[in-house]
Amino acid sequence: MESTLFSEIVDGIPVAALFIGDEDRITNANAAARMLFGEGLVGRHYIISMRHPGLLDAIEGTRRHRQTSRTRYIATRASGEVTYRVTVSPIANTSVLCVFEDITEQEQAGLMRRDFVANVSHELRTPLTSLLGFIETLQGAARDDAVARGRFLEIMAREAERMNRLVRDLLSLSRVESEERVRPRTSTDIVALVNTAATALRPTAEQSRVVLEVVGEEGPLNVPADSDQMMQVFQNLIENAIKYGAAGSCVTISVTRDNSNTQRLGPTVSIAVKDEGDGIDPIHIPRLTERFYRVDNHRSREMGGTGLGLAIVKHIINRHRGRFRIESRKGEGSTFTVILPQS
Repeated sequence: MESTLFSEIVDGIPVAALFIGDEDRITNANAAARMLFGEGLVGRHYIISMRHPGLLDAIEGTRRHRQTSRTRYIATRASGEVTYRVTVSPIANTSVLCVFEDITEQEQAGLMRRDFVANVSHELRTPLTSLLGFIETLQGAARDDAVARGRFLEIMAREAERMNRLVRDLLSLSRVESEERVRPRTSTDIVALVNTAATALRPTAEQSRVVLEVVGEEGPLNVPADSDQMMQVFQNLIENAIKYGAAGSCVTISVTRDNSNTQRLGPTVSIAVKDEGDGIDPIHIPRLTERFYRVDNHRSREMGGTGLGLAIVKHIINRHRGRFRIESRKGEGSTFTVILPQS
C-alpha cells in the first residue's frame, strides 16, 4: 500500500521526477522523467541511466551527507538544448528523490537581458567616449581655437543626438513591448496614414534625390489600429527605403486589399514599401528584426540608425496581430510588407 501511494505521489509531481532506492536502482519515475531518460528507466542502475557528471556528483553527495543538493542538467533535443534545475533530496536511509525543473525559458530570458544590457552599453559608450574626449580637448588645447571649437561642437551635437535617438528608441521599444498583448480596437484609415507618412518624408526624399510614389487603394480603408504606432511603422519603413535606396531611384508604397484569407487572418490590407537600393543578402533577413542587428554597422551608424527600428516595427505589428514580410536580393532592392487584418 505504501509503495503504491509513493508511486502515485511521484507520478503526481508536475515536473520530471524519479526515485532512487537503497540498492542504487531507480524504483519510480513519472511520465516526464521517462520521456527525459527513456521508457526503460525503472529498474536500472542510476549511473547507467544518468551519465551527466554534475548530476551524478549531486546524487552521491546527497546520499553520503543526507543534505539536499542542486545542480543543472542539459538535455539535447531536436529543437535545441533544454536546461533543467535538478533538486536532489534525501528520502529515508540512502534513497533520494530527483526533481527536474525546466528552466530553459528563464535561462534564455536571462541571456537576452544580458545581451541587451551589453548592446545598450556598447551603443552608448561610443558617443559618450567621443563627447568626453572633445570636452577635455575644448577645456585644454583647443580652448582658444575658434575654428577647432566650432568643428568639435558640431561633432558633439551629432553624437549627443545619436544618444538621444537611442534613448528615444529604447523607450519606444519598452512601451510597445508592454502593450503588445493588448490589441488596438480603434478603426483607423490606413490609406490616410500612409499618405501622411509619405508627405512628411517627401522633403527628406527630395534631399536624397529619391521619388516617393504611393499607389493602390485610394481609401478610406479602415482597420483596427493604433494610429500613432502605425504611423511610426510607416515612417520607419519609408525612411529606411529612402536612406538605403539609390540616388535618383523611386520608393514605391503600395496599399492593397486581400479578401482571399491567404494569410489565415481573414480579409487583410497589405502595405508594401519597395526601394531600388543595393538589396540585402538573404542570409541576413531572418535576423533583421533583432535588436541592434545591422547588416552594415558603419553605414547604419553613419546614417543615424540605432539598430532598433525594425525591432520596434515587429513588436507593433505583433500587437496588431499582423504579419511582417521582408523580401530582398543583392542588387535588386528590398520590399518590406506589413499585413494587417481588416477586423
